[in-house]
Amino acid sequence: MGKNTHGIRIWLALTTVYIVWGSTYLGIRVAIETLPTLLSGGLRFVTAALVLGTALLLIKGREPFRMTWREAGGAALVGVLLLTSGNGLVAVAEEHMGTGLAALLVASVPLWLVMLRTVFRDRPQALTLAGVLVGFVGVGGLSLGGATGSNPIGVTVILIASLSWSLGSFLSARIPMPKNPFAASTVEMAVGGAGLLLIGTGLGERLDPAAVSGRSWAALAYLIVVGSLVGFTSYVWLLGNAPISLVSTYAYVNPVVAVLLGVAVLGENVTAGMLGAGALIVIGVALVVSTERRGRGAAVPESEPEAVPS
Repeated sequence: MGKNTHGIRIWLALTTVYIVWGSTYLGIRVAIETLPTLLSGGLRFVTAALVLGTALLLIKGREPFRMTWREAGGAALVGVLLLTSGNGLVAVAEEHMGTGLAALLVASVPLWLVMLRTVFRDRPQALTLAGVLVGFVGVGGLSLGGATGSNPIGVTVILIASLSWSLGSFLSARIPMPKNPFAASTVEMAVGGAGLLLIGTGLGERLDPAAVSGRSWAALAYLIVVGSLVGFTSYVWLLGNAPISLVSTYAYVNPVVAVLLGVAVLGENVTAGMLGAGALIVIGVALVVSTERRGRGAAVPESEPEAVPS
């Protein structure tokens, strides 16, 4: 595969993640209007795993699923961190806050990645640390009331979700993983979804199909097909084919999409404080990503995504 073709595929996948994941905050909010929060996430990912796994078997046979126990365990761990904990807690947080605010707080993911890099690997550049500081000032502004509907429970939950997602993304390039990214996605979604079903059931959630609105079923279908099959598999492919500093730029594009959809569809309010704090997060993340890319060469490499864990 030539560099140009590979670069085009990277940017197509990245654009997909930009748009699709910005819209999933709205999808989650509409789905949990009448669907149990954790069970709906479990149904989303288990169904997506069954569809993707079946399609992969029909097209490629059993070869993509030939993996060692360590590789399968690595994918399972990443699935729990990204989906059971990360995505599941985002849905829980959306019970207490608007979709735009949730997306803005999730934009802290690249900032957490820098902190993980500091703990596990090496000291980031001064400008990178400055970006982290600016970004977390914005997070603090949102957390302390820079947005209408800011709720301490929701803020705490969403920040834990962001940290879990960051850890899963960080580890995915550093532990044994299935060689086929779509097989990896299948395992991650199956395990992550099963975790949500188990936890939801254990917490007393029950699914009553008769009580679920058509609007919520439609949102769940959208999350399965577009959010998971298209968006999540694109993200997993990117983690194995692009620098994580580039991949993580989705975190400051998604909030823009989410805020606009929240206002247009749900009539959510956007205050000046929310915009100001959100702008600080975006500026901080942009500074982190741009500094890290300059420090290692701006070209998108064909391999070694783990070289740029910002």
